[in-house]
Amino acid sequence: MTTRREHDLLGDLDVPADAYWGVHTARARENFPVTGTTIAAYPHLIEALAAVKEAAARANAELGLLEPGIADAIGAACREIREGALHGEFVVDVIQGGAGTSTNMNANEVIANRALELLGHAKGDYHVLHPNEHVNLGQSTNDAYPTAVNVATILAVRELSEAMIVLEKAFAAKAVEFHDVLKMGRTQLQDAVPMTLGQEFGTYAVMLGEDRLRLNEAVALLHEINLGATAIGTGLNAAPGYAEAACRHLREITGLPVVTAADLVEATQDCGAFVHLSGVLKRIAVKLSKSCNDLRLLSSGPRAGLNEINLPPVQAGSSIMPGKINPVIPEVVNQVAFEVIGNDVTVTMAAEAGQLQLNAFEPIILHALSESITHLGAACRTLAAKCVSGITANVDVLRSYVENSIGLVTALNPSIGYAAATEIAKEALATGRGVAELVVEKGLIPAEELAKLLRPERLARAN
Repeated sequence: MTTRREHDLLGDLDVPADAYWGVHTARARENFPVTGTTIAAYPHLIEALAAVKEAAARANAELGLLEPGIADAIGAACREIREGALHGEFVVDVIQGGAGTSTNMNANEVIANRALELLGHAKGDYHVLHPNEHVNLGQSTNDAYPTAVNVATILAVRELSEAMIVLEKAFAAKAVEFHDVLKMGRTQLQDAVPMTLGQEFGTYAVMLGEDRLRLNEAVALLHEINLGATAIGTGLNAAPGYAEAACRHLREITGLPVVTAADLVEATQDCGAFVHLSGVLKRIAVKLSKSCNDLRLLSSGPRAGLNEINLPPVQAGSSIMPGKINPVIPEVVNQVAFEVIGNDVTVTMAAEAGQLQLNAFEPIILHALSESITHLGAACRTLAAKCVSGITANVDVLRSYVENSIGLVTALNPSIGYAAATEIAKEALATGRGVAELVVEKGLIPAEELAKLLRPERLARAN
């Protein structure tokens, strides 16, 4: 393999001649063989890093600190990366020591070497354009990396929000379809009072809508960035006016309404916005998992369970039991929820472990948040397409549960009185006969009047 020699604090090291990354990245690859997942798997992060570096180059050129030709080459390389080029060159493990320095240097080296090519020079000709001196000018990992993480997370949350809308609409459509399908509501797994299946599915849609609002509120906090803080928030080695200029250019590049934090020392060490966002992701996961628990329970059977709804069959359910179909789509969503809940603990501990002027554990925060956001989005889309949209109701089963449930006496109590309702309930339990049947037989309510009383719109107060 043809190599080129590069130099750093620890000495010389050979790297592949055709690699856009350099010596710092090479050492990180050796030092952090942890997950086997490189930051190339996080395109939003790579695009955000490129946006931050382009904003910095523009700001430094504006302040007269970068020659226009150098700044233009850096900007051009960054735009290529933002459009999808060279993502395979981002080869450091997503979990790494050093507060993200390896990721920052991976970006600096790739951008520098591509910019050198655009200027007609060979990779590694750092006397012309240097990863630290030029691409990283006015920056530290401690402000460039967190800013990129914020931008990447904002972009990822947009996709999650869109996926939640897809699932919300799927549940809402079923609420309309089932608006007049009467069923028994249950509390503590015991018969309660009648409702409609449409109300049940409408609740799932409402929960998703509420959680989307909370998600949007949480991600708004990430629009405050610390670019210009450099190492600890004092702005050492950044030129006067750099922070304002870099933020302005980042707004133009990303289209995001980012603002510079009022206190850069605080912003450089504080991970509270990530903790808050992770808590909202956990909230979404918990409620989504609860909805899936309901779907599995309502579809249980088909002969020995509730059998109120049918989930669309998507695969054979057993290697030993012929004809068995399992609720595999809700099950996979449950598992994603468990993962998100665990990731919230990871984010919490990583944020708590920060010391003094920096939190060194943002790489694991990025990893945990990215997995939660990405997997929740995929789970929402999968649940909508592979399950919710194809659900059907077993109307006769649902109706029979209502007519035979002891809970029906609660709805009839105003018409026949508490004492009579109690006697009907006792007899229904003792004989196994239906409440409606006994009420008519005893002449407590004429059949025609009972039919009116059992209308879905009355029992469930459905709109």
